[in-house]
Amino acid sequence: GTMPKSLVHGPTTSRHRGVSLFLFDRAGRLLLQQRSHTKKTWPLVWSNSICGHPALDESNIDAVKRRLAHELGMSAAHIEEVAPYRYTFVRDGVMENEICPIFVGFTDEQPKLNPEEVKATRWVAWPEFLQEIKMRPGFYSEWCEEEACILEASPRFKEMFANRRTYFGGEAKTKR
Repeated sequence: GTMPKSLVHGPTTSRHRGVSLFLFDRAGRLLLQQRSHTKKTWPLVWSNSICGHPALDESNIDAVKRRLAHELGMSAAHIEEVAPYRYTFVRDGVMENEICPIFVGFTDEQPKLNPEEVKATRWVAWPEFLQEIKMRPGFYSEWCEEEACILEASPRFKEMFANRRTYFGGEAKTKR
């Protein structure tokens, strides 16, 4: 079913669908975002490239593309679902409770921030990011940190990351 987003997230939240994207550039840097101060869930918290919710009858891949365009004004040369993921976290009295597959994408574009969604962004080398989440646990959203560990353990992600330059150029591709 569907509900207005404003009614979904509260002290208790029903499990619902979400999507999460880790977006990399040709050099292997990850795009991170600081969530807008106007967000009901995790305002001003640093997190992965984008997160969002599919609309009714919208595929996960289409939701990722829509949120990437809406939040960051970007598209990707390749987007692929890499791992399933479910989580429940509470912060500041608001619960997130999602079935949230992890997607990986690649782009040569630079973000054009939607200030209602994103306060700031930064690119960081993947190994540096992994070190940062070990040294500063809790600095990023809880799902971002857990998803990064899932990706780092994923043979498919390691293959994609090692061969990332093959995803650039030509027509945009997606794979489920």
